[in-house]
Amino acid sequence: MQTLELTEEKLTPKSTKNISGSVAVLEALIAENVKTIFGYPGGAIMPIYDALYDYNDKLEHILVRHEQGSTHAAQGFARTSGKVGVVFATSGPGATNLVTGLADAMIDSTPLVCITGQVFAHLLGTDAFQETDVINITTPVTKWNYQVTDATEIPHVLAKAFYIAKTGRPGPVLIDITKNAQLQKFDYNGYTKCNHIRSYRPKPIVRKEYIQQAAQLINAAKKPFVIFGQGVILGKAEKEFIQFIEKGGIPAAWTIMGMSAIPTTHPLGVGMLGMHGNYAPNVLTNECDVLIAIGMRFDDRVTGRLDKYAKQAQIIHLDIDPAEIDKNVKTTIPVWGDCKETLPILTQLIEKKNHNAWLQQFRELEKKETEKVIYNELNPKDGTITMGEVIKNINELTNGDAIIVTDVGQHQMVACRYAKMNYSKSNVTSGGLGTMGFGLPAAIGAKYGDPKRTVIAIIGDGGIQMTIQELGTIMQFNINVKILILNNQFLGMVRQWQQLFHEKRYSFVNITSPNFVQVAKGYGIAGNSINKREDLYNALQTMLQHNGSYLLEIMVGKENNVFPMVPQGKGVAEIVLTKEEI
Repeated sequence: MQTLELTEEKLTPKSTKNISGSVAVLEALIAENVKTIFGYPGGAIMPIYDALYDYNDKLEHILVRHEQGSTHAAQGFARTSGKVGVVFATSGPGATNLVTGLADAMIDSTPLVCITGQVFAHLLGTDAFQETDVINITTPVTKWNYQVTDATEIPHVLAKAFYIAKTGRPGPVLIDITKNAQLQKFDYNGYTKCNHIRSYRPKPIVRKEYIQQAAQLINAAKKPFVIFGQGVILGKAEKEFIQFIEKGGIPAAWTIMGMSAIPTTHPLGVGMLGMHGNYAPNVLTNECDVLIAIGMRFDDRVTGRLDKYAKQAQIIHLDIDPAEIDKNVKTTIPVWGDCKETLPILTQLIEKKNHNAWLQQFRELEKKETEKVIYNELNPKDGTITMGEVIKNINELTNGDAIIVTDVGQHQMVACRYAKMNYSKSNVTSGGLGTMGFGLPAAIGAKYGDPKRTVIAIIGDGGIQMTIQELGTIMQFNINVKILILNNQFLGMVRQWQQLFHEKRYSFVNITSPNFVQVAKGYGIAGNSINKREDLYNALQTMLQHNGSYLLEIMVGKENNVFPMVPQGKGVAEIVLTKEEI
């Protein structure tokens, strides 16, 4: 276990009082301005839940139906609110059920504080009932974890937990508290927020000489190109980012996690990067002379083959995490720091320009993609409903103002390709881990994170069945989430690969589903199922206008594929528009 020294900032001076460790946990949450907890009780965390009984007026607890659902809900909450998501779970299977969500939050830089109960300290290591070594299990998938065996540690450990989770590159933290520590009484002197840990530097020192060198490269560039990720959103630097690209007149493309940092209709926005991203930004990555990466980590889905990636370009990489610099792609100039701090300095140093001829190259390739792929996907004249036309209708009905939460699969790629978004924090998806089952519980959390906005969960017929029990959470707490199931009767993304690269040997991707509308009805949720194009617009309109949660199943083409596509083992410039090109 890691021991960290910290400097603290007193919140509200309080006189000493004798309280239990469990009460100290809840007092810490209130001091950290937590309002919502997602969790599931059990024996080892029962003292905390007993204390929670008297805090119902201060803390809202959402009882999920599975602990994995609590982590995804907390992720959705964090992604739409910009705050730390909080989770409670018991020991043993309760704690191990958090692992997938922790791994998802870790790779997608989502701030969580997960508090797990643990067996009595004197039973540790005895294989007691529901004992697991949650610290060693979760070490690879948390930013920090710690086991508390003495109640006096609880206030300062939780202060560290929140500080670590939300500062620098955010991430999940797990605090495991033994049952004796929850029950133990101690003299409580109030809660002190943490604002510094000696061995932890959340933000690297900004080196202005590197920013000056970056500005010189940008000013000399003929074909500069910006690729940006979620770091812009996490850094709350959307305004600074727009000022930067507009002054430089630089085309900008987003990763799947960076989507919504700028409006998708911004004139300098050129679409999404990646395996199923837009044609132009993928191809022209290998034609730019200066590539400016901001708050992104050069994931393999963005780069394709590294030995064919942007070899002609000088690369500037702005990131808060020094470990990402040179990890996958060799950088010409590294710019360490929070982009909310570094971007204004860089913007001040660059010359005001436009790169209209260069931008026109993107528009020409965009036109080619539209003619070969997009138009037919969004405007089919016959045949089964396409996923793309569903998203097109959602855009028309919501005007790009909704929060779109996606599960993982073909529907995810189509939604991220075609959804229109006007505001930041509108795209909630599982990017790095690609977790099927993410969508439904994440939508629940997204609604709590931003209650005033419409939340639409777009999910495949496979992913919905992984966490369908969370319909019970929606029912119990009357959560207004719109659930859209795009049903192609396949595990669609795997089937696409089997069709294109495995001679159409469809091995165990044919999936039989229940009557989703009847299942929803059993949970008291209204719903409908359609398979005709003429019913599409009205069905979506009914779903969006319904007062409360609603489930709409849309039967889409069974063997429709998502294009463009960068085939596995190819470079980004080898992206294909049709299956005939593979």
